[in-house]
Amino acid sequence: MMKGLIRFRRRSFSALIAIGLGLAFIGIHKDLRSLELFKGKKEKATVEAERPRSFTNLAKKMKPSVINIRSTKLVKHPGRGLWGPFAPKSPYRDFFGDEFFERFFGESPPKEFPQNSLGSGFIIDEKGYILTNNHVIEKADKIKVRLSDEQEFDAEVVGRDPKTDIALIKIESTKPLQPVTMGDSDKLQVGEWLIAIGNPFGLEHTVTAGIVSAKGRVIGSGPYDDFIQTDASINPGNSGGPLINMRGEVVGINTAIIAGGHGIGFAIPINMAKQVLPQLKEKGEVTRGWLGVMIQQVTPELAKQFGLDKSEGALVARVIEDSPAERAGIKREDIIIEFDHKKIHKMSELPRIVANTPVGKQVEVKIIRQGREKNLKIEVGELKEEKVAKAGEFTTEKEFGLTVQGLTPEIAKHLGISEKAGVLVSEVKVGSPAHEAGIRRGDIIKEIDRQPFEDLKGYRHHMAKLKGKNEILMLIQREENTFFVVLKRK
Repeated sequence: MMKGLIRFRRRSFSALIAIGLGLAFIGIHKDLRSLELFKGKKEKATVEAERPRSFTNLAKKMKPSVINIRSTKLVKHPGRGLWGPFAPKSPYRDFFGDEFFERFFGESPPKEFPQNSLGSGFIIDEKGYILTNNHVIEKADKIKVRLSDEQEFDAEVVGRDPKTDIALIKIESTKPLQPVTMGDSDKLQVGEWLIAIGNPFGLEHTVTAGIVSAKGRVIGSGPYDDFIQTDASINPGNSGGPLINMRGEVVGINTAIIAGGHGIGFAIPINMAKQVLPQLKEKGEVTRGWLGVMIQQVTPELAKQFGLDKSEGALVARVIEDSPAERAGIKREDIIIEFDHKKIHKMSELPRIVANTPVGKQVEVKIIRQGREKNLKIEVGELKEEKVAKAGEFTTEKEFGLTVQGLTPEIAKHLGISEKAGVLVSEVKVGSPAHEAGIRRGDIIKEIDRQPFEDLKGYRHHMAKLKGKNEILMLIQREENTFFVVLKRK
């Protein structure tokens, strides 16, 4: 009897423990389930918070700071001025000419006509300074700025930088203007929401939205490419307008599109504009640092040949004579992996870093030479390429769409050319015989019809001898390459 009672009590106790453990498990399961639900709700709330429901408040806030730009330049019309294709189809006009009609009928066909272009910009301070693209105002004879309240002002160019396509203009207003807040483009994340505001196709204050598609894009527009790619719609007329993050900060200047590419636009990072802005305000142009090397990307194949673990850095293909690089001891086949304590992952990073380094600054450069790391000290020089290119005498061959200038020792040095004979191509008109032949700005013409010449005088002499000839053979030097082209008269 007693033994049976003990067994019963043991079984009852075990059952109570089992029930208690079961209840505890159910409680823990409920707690875990509640925790998961809470975590899921929190994550969902975070995602919803990051995804804006509306851009209304942001668009309203930014509207007074975004302006429309209309630039006008006078364009010379070939032939009979503006009459050209619009001239009356009169055999008498063709026979007697415009001068006859002007003298006897008082008609004077205009030799120039205005050409308008549209763009955008944004106010950066109360005094009326405005940032935009250089290509929006380049060569403009008149610049008109319209605010969101329909006020119009004449603007003057304070400074411009063609290499980065950034320009600073200014208007005079009797009342304070509303400037934007400039953000930090380095902190942008791929996938982050953005809006673009501008004047596409003349449609004022158009707002489009998208995300950061990529950063650090190189699209071949210049030596300092570092674009933000976005799928926010950017169209002709958006150029110069702001790219804005969700905090209402300008992080880029809308600049370029790919023809036929849907959802692909590019903006200059605002940090690049911040770097050149003080110089544009102070002296109207930008002075850049200069190293004096020709570089190329380290591909995986080259990395293997040079015994590198990674395809990083900038491979030195050439060192310009008497340059800061040569004086510091940099040699061909060196691989620059660090400049002024900044790592060089891609070749395209080095020109931007050097350009933004103050002229005269002593910096450390880390290179790899024959598999070993080495540190060098370099005093950064001044890039004078733009100033030198403007100097000297020019000759224009209108029928070929070609303008050349004398090749001075200074230009030859900056181009890294050992030979001083020839002329420098300073301009090639699009669609001209020179353009169709493949001649580019910066090429050196060495020979004309197999006849070498020394300077601009020799070039003019040979061209004069061949006047009227339908085809002209030229020897062109482009960097280290030489090749022949044929110019054909139209």
